[in-house]
Amino acid sequence: MNILDSKGRLFGKVSILDIGAALVILMVIVGIFFYPGTSGSVAQVGVTSKPVEVDVIALGLKGRDPSTMIKPDEKTNLIIRNQPYGEVKIKKAEVLPRLIPVAQPDGTVKAQPDPTAEYTYSNNVLMTLVGNGQITDTGPVLGNIKIKVGTTVELEGKDYNFNATVIDVRVPS
Repeated sequence: MNILDSKGRLFGKVSILDIGAALVILMVIVGIFFYPGTSGSVAQVGVTSKPVEVDVIALGLKGRDPSTMIKPDEKTNLIIRNQPYGEVKIKKAEVLPRLIPVAQPDGTVKAQPDPTAEYTYSNNVLMTLVGNGQITDTGPVLGNIKIKVGTTVELEGKDYNFNATVIDVRVPS
């Protein structure tokens, strides 16, 4: 007794290709409904949210007096790689003194305050920003974007919009 006839049908009635197609459809349905996998984003599985401190420096910030624009304990909008994160708190803002190298009589070079600094509108500002981030195995993530030293961020407030560079990232314990 032969189970396949000359036309490739099982017991003369059902094609083997039809059985294979039905099995594939059945496996897809079982895979979708009974094994859906993990829910949510892969980046959010097993992470905790904590405050993250980010030190940024704005070199050559143009403005008359940055200390009147950028004030500690105020909020600013943070944009990382053209992706808005939201508001972060300015924990500390410090206008750094402008220094120039000056040759000394003994041949060494020493950094001295720039005597023309009061006449220029270019300032260097160091800020510490605080926001909530997700702590992953590879480091802190703010707004689904990993924050690292060297990342350029954009800060936008009521009176300003400028770029700064991340120079330190800390997760206080």
